[in-house]
Amino acid sequence: MNVMANAERVGDWSPDAALKEPGSDLDLLIDDVRRSFQDRQARDGHWVFELEADSTIPAEYIMLEHFLDEIDDDIQSKLAVYLRERQSAEHDGWPLFHEGEFNLSGSVKAYYALKLVGDDVDAPHMKRAREAILAQGGAARANVFTRCMLALFGQVPWRAVPCMPVEIMLLPRWFPFHLNKVSYWTRTVLTPLLILMALKPKARNPRKIGIEELFVTPAEQQKNYLVNPTGSAWGDFFIALDKVVRQVEPMMPQNRRERAIEVAVQFITERLNGDEGLGAIYPAMANAVMAFDTLDYPKDHPHLVTAKNAIRKLLVIDEESGYCQPCVSPIWDTGLAALAMLEAGEEKESPVVQRAMDWLVDREIRGIEGDWAVWRPDLEPSGWPFQYANDYYPDVDDTAVVVMALDRAGNPKHRETIERATRWVIGMQSKNGGWGAFDADNTYLYLNHIPFADHGALLDPPTSDVTARCICMLAQLGYGPDHPSVADGVEFLKREQEADGSWFGRWGTNYVYGTWSALSALNAAGEDLDAAYVRKAVDWLMSRQREDGGWGEDGANYWKHRKVESKASTPSQTAWAVLGLMAAGEVESEAVRRGIEFLKNAPREGGRWDEKWFTAVGFPRVFYLRYHGYSAFFPLWALARYRNLTQSNFKRTPYGM
Repeated sequence: MNVMANAERVGDWSPDAALKEPGSDLDLLIDDVRRSFQDRQARDGHWVFELEADSTIPAEYIMLEHFLDEIDDDIQSKLAVYLRERQSAEHDGWPLFHEGEFNLSGSVKAYYALKLVGDDVDAPHMKRAREAILAQGGAARANVFTRCMLALFGQVPWRAVPCMPVEIMLLPRWFPFHLNKVSYWTRTVLTPLLILMALKPKARNPRKIGIEELFVTPAEQQKNYLVNPTGSAWGDFFIALDKVVRQVEPMMPQNRRERAIEVAVQFITERLNGDEGLGAIYPAMANAVMAFDTLDYPKDHPHLVTAKNAIRKLLVIDEESGYCQPCVSPIWDTGLAALAMLEAGEEKESPVVQRAMDWLVDREIRGIEGDWAVWRPDLEPSGWPFQYANDYYPDVDDTAVVVMALDRAGNPKHRETIERATRWVIGMQSKNGGWGAFDADNTYLYLNHIPFADHGALLDPPTSDVTARCICMLAQLGYGPDHPSVADGVEFLKREQEADGSWFGRWGTNYVYGTWSALSALNAAGEDLDAAYVRKAVDWLMSRQREDGGWGEDGANYWKHRKVESKASTPSQTAWAVLGLMAAGEVESEAVRRGIEFLKNAPREGGRWDEKWFTAVGFPRVFYLRYHGYSAFFPLWALARYRNLTQSNFKRTPYGM
């Protein structure tokens, strides 16, 4: 099977078949950006762009060094510059995304980090931040993860955090709570944290810095730290259960506790992932370092050295400032960049494309049954992670993108890899027809009501955007609409459509991302584009176009009652909207034309358009992301596809993405 197996719907279309008009402004723009991608490609064939989060990660890095008493003043001073620059002049605290609203937890961490670095509490910026934090209820009202860090520094009592005994590691899988019933990121963050919560170490904190001034009521006198995260009856039940477990925990046998810690350490060390770190995400990596330190690992112990090195690799430091990335995204960046380059006319036989494909093939996860295999034990391992390496946690979304890139690049030697990865993706489909990012059927929704889950992202259920990517992949490979995986996936998308016609975007901000993804999949799967539900989605996208011709959604859109908020048009979100409309057959519409004009005229430097806005998420309403690559490959992709469709005899692409 290959990409052109569904060509009867659209004719023999490809970017190379487009009737180009060399010398046009659009051609010149596309070629200029394409050349910048060529220049940016690493010698081994991959692309990687910076991945930026909010102020919490650099603040946590500063706190980690003070926990360990391993303070690099030069790095800390530059992280402090970054934090000061991101304090809002409007509300005096720190937001979760560019020009976002005050966030209590992020502000508490940023304030504490700056105080640890040495900022005077009477400095104007610190005074303003302190007043803003106190006005919002003070540090006692911060989220669970923030209170865990404060407990490690002795700023709140341990009763301020939910009781999570390390004996959780010994629970059988049938038990209502089990590590394999939560998401991979929860699993890797929580396991070392359980060791810390059991042993209750205290940060070395050599400068003896505290934040007593951030509490409305002194921390020891505060009574009601735990709250019902959802306000439901389930939440009330778990709050009551927490009180019971808290009374029972001290009576648990010591030998059982020691065994549980051993199991937790084994879990961590098996997944230490070399210098890519536990789970290849900062919170898990930092918790692992603190857990090893608490267990009195000597500083030269290989596990501790490896874990620390993984964290340092996340730093992005220049002469004046710097920050710490939450993780890195080379597989995702390389797959998307390659697809954009191919759309832009890069010959698939070119060294640029083939080096990228070879690099990706070399990073396929083979022979390792990751955590996903607990629920899919008979499935042959395959897939790709998000990061350079993360063998226990291949990502379905990344795998679908990589397979599409490999297929379009057309190298016969990669066919076996494509087929193996496709079997893995099909095997990871959930019972409801959708796909999650890392696990199948991760839908134990009652767990979102436990006090520890106040961030609302404990699970990894199937989502519309990941499902859409898998449908696009299968359709590109020639799996028809009658194939059970495609048919079930399409039905999942139909059920997930919002009343106004849009789709929720779990991993991108937000409904523009979700709707682009869904429309791309529906086009690829051969759905009737004149169907009422498709036209409703098209109408919704057109209704969200801004006066300047672009599209833009604010991070606040993840609150249902704020769905229509928009501060500015962004290149990446405009590209998604245009790609979605073109997938639905609207290539000649005025909306698409205006979107293309916005992209043509928007400021850019080299191959990247200017974009300060955060257009992706780690956890909706809690943790937002700014992919520096999104303002590069998505606008290029949209412009190239528009050119290819308008300058050819075919107005509908066979590709989902």
